[in-house]
Amino acid sequence: MSKTIFLAGATGAIGQVLSPLLIKNGWKVYGTTRSKQKVSLLNEMGVEPVVVDVYEAQKLKDILADIKPEVVIHQLTDLPYALNADEMEAALVSNARLRTEGTKNLIDAAVNAGCKRIIAQSISFVYDEGRIPHLEEDPLLPLSHPVYGETAEGVRNLERQVTESGVEGIVLRYGLLYGPKTGFDTPIAPASVHVEAAAKAAEIAVTKGQPGIYNVAEADESLSCEKAIGAFDWNPDWRVS
Repeated sequence: MSKTIFLAGATGAIGQVLSPLLIKNGWKVYGTTRSKQKVSLLNEMGVEPVVVDVYEAQKLKDILADIKPEVVIHQLTDLPYALNADEMEAALVSNARLRTEGTKNLIDAAVNAGCKRIIAQSISFVYDEGRIPHLEEDPLLPLSHPVYGETAEGVRNLERQVTESGVEGIVLRYGLLYGPKTGFDTPIAPASVHVEAAAKAAEIAVTKGQPGIYNVAEADESLSCEKAIGAFDWNPDWRVS
């Protein structure tokens, strides 16, 4: 099998940092975009462009069956830039759908294509009340939560699909992203993570770490990231520069 990665969400804030890291490591990266207008950006990044919507299940399956990637990375989100408050209510609904239906289509295509490892973006800020710092095995918010219940349910669905896919599944529970192309220059909440450090964790997870769920954020009293630091030798202070 060729040293090939299929990166869903290659033009996103993490994808634009992650792609050159993977290419530098000798991987051939196929990256997705829904927009033909972003094909030139992918070309400039050295990524093989793939124009596809994750909801186009059969097209996605056919594409991956042809590429036969060794690793599939799921960095898809459907959130507004800088988490614009006017758009967030609708975005939480669409993002939950992406985590459920979109993830299913991507995993089905990945497994069908014979990939060995799936790495997926999740979030570390929907833990339910309880002991702190939160560990990966702690419960998430219930579906009944008035604001983030559907979000937490989407996270549970995504994580279950990844870890029960039948291949090596790694879930990275990112903190709130800040840094270039996120809309935030500095941490905006506890358990934040710089976008470049988040991308670095995904790069390392391609070849290191046991299947499972990992918190990936900067250290504070609310969240423990010792599992990721130990498994990946990951440094939350890492930056491209």
